[in-house]
Amino acid sequence: MVADQKGKSDISFAGTFASSAFAACFAEICTIPLDTAKVRLQLQKKALGGDAAALPKYRGLLGTVGTIAREEGLAALWKGVIPGLHRQCLFGGLRIGMYEPVKNFYVGKDHVGDVPLTKKILAALTTGALGITVANPTDLVKVRLQAEGRLPPGVPRRYSGALNAYSTIARQEGVKALWTGIGPNIARNAIINAAELASYDQVKQLPVSKCSFFVFSNVYLPMQTILKIPGFTDNVVTHLLSGLGAGFFAVCIGSPVDVVKSRMMGDSAYKSTLDCFIKTLKNDGPMAFYKGFIPNFGRLGSWNVIMFLTLEQSHLKELKKNQNPTKQGIEGGTAIEIEDLQ
Repeated sequence: MVADQKGKSDISFAGTFASSAFAACFAEICTIPLDTAKVRLQLQKKALGGDAAALPKYRGLLGTVGTIAREEGLAALWKGVIPGLHRQCLFGGLRIGMYEPVKNFYVGKDHVGDVPLTKKILAALTTGALGITVANPTDLVKVRLQAEGRLPPGVPRRYSGALNAYSTIARQEGVKALWTGIGPNIARNAIINAAELASYDQVKQLPVSKCSFFVFSNVYLPMQTILKIPGFTDNVVTHLLSGLGAGFFAVCIGSPVDVVKSRMMGDSAYKSTLDCFIKTLKNDGPMAFYKGFIPNFGRLGSWNVIMFLTLEQSHLKELKKNQNPTKQGIEGGTAIEIEDLQ
């Protein structure tokens, strides 16, 4: 039974938005070096010729991080962190903050009882798509700044910073250019959200009669994980393994559109999403769509864990003001108790 699943949130929309944005920004700061390495690997095109000079510049996660730090300095690993934080404030806040009202809109005001899984997925996809539509310019600028290091020595940089990049792109390419790659970007976030939901369902198995839930990455995530395995309880280690598992499945499914998104945003030579896909497949082969897989998995898995734990603690602090959080779960800011699931 679900108690008060549609009830008013104990945390306001503003509170949910702020705590979600804070958690997403903290995770972004911690993991952006891996994201920079991922983008460099994804933008690296297949070398022509067999001589040493034609060998790829970046090789693997640690090799890419080491090359960037050695040639450009440690600060280069955090290039794009400012628009990255802009992105997380908008996207991270909107996709979680809007989840509850959008879900209630889909089920209708007269709905009683548990919300169907299809409605939860639909709400998650909707908020993810709306959030990234608003935040796409921040994603574009982040990728452009991260790609600056690929320019040969002596070549002047196009942008002096995040704000300069926004204005330069709008002035030279038009305001519409700020939404370059919006198609694969929406697809990427929708696919990753769906993959996270499916992987969490598979990993967690949900064998218990009482379980608390938490809305994360726009989907329901059971807090108690892998509980059929002896020795596992609801603790940080369990959350860590669950986050890494979800990140792995999400990257497996979402990597191709992530590569297309990065290439479209980092290189203006592509006319459309389909043009980028075809040229990448023709020139670099099918494995190009999984370039940067390891850093992408490392980044997304660790980002999930940091975001999840930070957001949970942030919400619990809010709930402690009015209620005992040990007897309740969190559903996008709504306190719920779930019993007799079996």
